[in-house]
Amino acid sequence: MTPNKIISKIYPGMPTSDGAGVKLTRMLGTPELEILDPFLMLDRMDSDDPDSYIAGFPNHPHRGFETVTIMHSGQMRHEDSVGNSGLITPGDVQWMTAGRGIIHSEIPEMLEGRMSGFQLWVNLPAKHKMVDPKYQDIPAENIPMIISDGTKVRIIRGTYNNTKGPAESLMPVRVLDITLEPDASWSINPKKGNSFFFCVYDGSITALDSGGKTQKIDSPSIITFSGDGEAKVKSNKIGAGVLYCEGEPLNEPVARYGPFVMNTQTEIKKAIDDFNSGKLTV
Repeated sequence: MTPNKIISKIYPGMPTSDGAGVKLTRMLGTPELEILDPFLMLDRMDSDDPDSYIAGFPNHPHRGFETVTIMHSGQMRHEDSVGNSGLITPGDVQWMTAGRGIIHSEIPEMLEGRMSGFQLWVNLPAKHKMVDPKYQDIPAENIPMIISDGTKVRIIRGTYNNTKGPAESLMPVRVLDITLEPDASWSINPKKGNSFFFCVYDGSITALDSGGKTQKIDSPSIITFSGDGEAKVKSNKIGAGVLYCEGEPLNEPVARYGPFVMNTQTEIKKAIDDFNSGKLTV
């Protein structure tokens, strides 16, 4: 019998706020789980209270990494300093390469009484940190879905079951959005040496712990695994939603200050100076 990986640790989300006071749950990028190279941050948005996010994320800069916005419900309007604007709606994904610099705004809006989704930050290697900025707005209908045995797997980036997702990235990462019906199982065998995690964002799942017993994990939580073989999870009676992220570690130094992620403090100072002088996107 092929062994399964076991739970290494479970990290509950940390309530926080960002932008103009938007309330969210920070899953990755917390004091307990600061980074899972190359993933820098994962924020979960989920609210039926307009006051928790209505002010949105007014104009703010980025440099040195990629942002991935995944909408589950509600919508997000965006504009940027290089002339892009658009609207991502339920099921859509936006993959932005900030590169050398971009200033943009993101304004979430409720639809049918709810606004939910994710923003994931993916680090860039030193050789790509100063590339030209780029946007990809990917409509839901362009994201392939594999349906099998009570599971629906949306392939946002990377390859799964011989099917490739539409998002382009300067990093070899895989991002899958999985819906599990009640009592459904799903497993994956990550590439050896890669970092990966499961983020349970809806319902609850079970997985094997170090004692060989099944442990229940409620949303919202991030699970990391250890050992050999496949990482396998099973939903409970109410089903579950899981975001799966996998990537090749950069193993480079990380210097970060708010919306800037570089390799050295000198580069961070340059990013701040460029922003203050209006040269961030030049």
